[in-house]
Amino acid sequence: MSLPAALSDRTLATLSDALDLAVTQDIALTSPMSPEPVGRLRVLRGGPIDKAVTVSLVVPQIGLDSHMIFAFTGSDSAIPHFTLDSVASAEYHAMHLDLVPRADLAVNLDYLDEVFAPLTPLLETAWSTEGISPAAIGPRQRAMMSPWMLVCRVTPEAFVALDGTVDSYLEHWLTLVDKGIGAVDADLAGRDRANRANLFDPRVDPVWDRVTRLIGPEQCDLVRGELLA
Repeated sequence: MSLPAALSDRTLATLSDALDLAVTQDIALTSPMSPEPVGRLRVLRGGPIDKAVTVSLVVPQIGLDSHMIFAFTGSDSAIPHFTLDSVASAEYHAMHLDLVPRADLAVNLDYLDEVFAPLTPLLETAWSTEGISPAAIGPRQRAMMSPWMLVCRVTPEAFVALDGTVDSYLEHWLTLVDKGIGAVDADLAGRDRANRANLFDPRVDPVWDRVTRLIGPEQCDLVRGELLA
């Protein structure tokens, strides 16, 4: 099993066990590039969150091995969403790890301090790992996420070394889910709809153009629709 697949499977198992999630949809994703399915879209539900969505795309012909997890909290919750992308390509390994804010951090200082400040030493340690470098994403895309986002290209050795960072981010998020957080004066559901619409917009994230070329517009819309809903 590849490093990205192993990390994704282990993280999803921890999520499922901690939150009592069960798979409710498991859809094969196909491509003209292969007679066999090139990936899976899975939806898991149960426990105190809305759902978790996983998307795996593995195409050896183009050196792609990509695994995404997005765990969404409820529409009226201020607890951030958890996300992990773990990827290997022909040139490098990559990772995207974050807790997606549910409120504007600049005007909700108590929320920032409770939810995100504990991640600071974890992020600083991660960036000091040998073999890590920032991924090439622009400020427009970064604006949809949090300042504690870890988005990077890494050597295989550094990818393994970041296991602890992933575990610690997830442990912190699960603690927030379990104990809850202080009230936030914001239109949580409305902001979340707008943020997710931007976050998964092909005009913002060019990965959707590549996914469309790989699996076609109908299946790409299916994946995006599950992330938006």
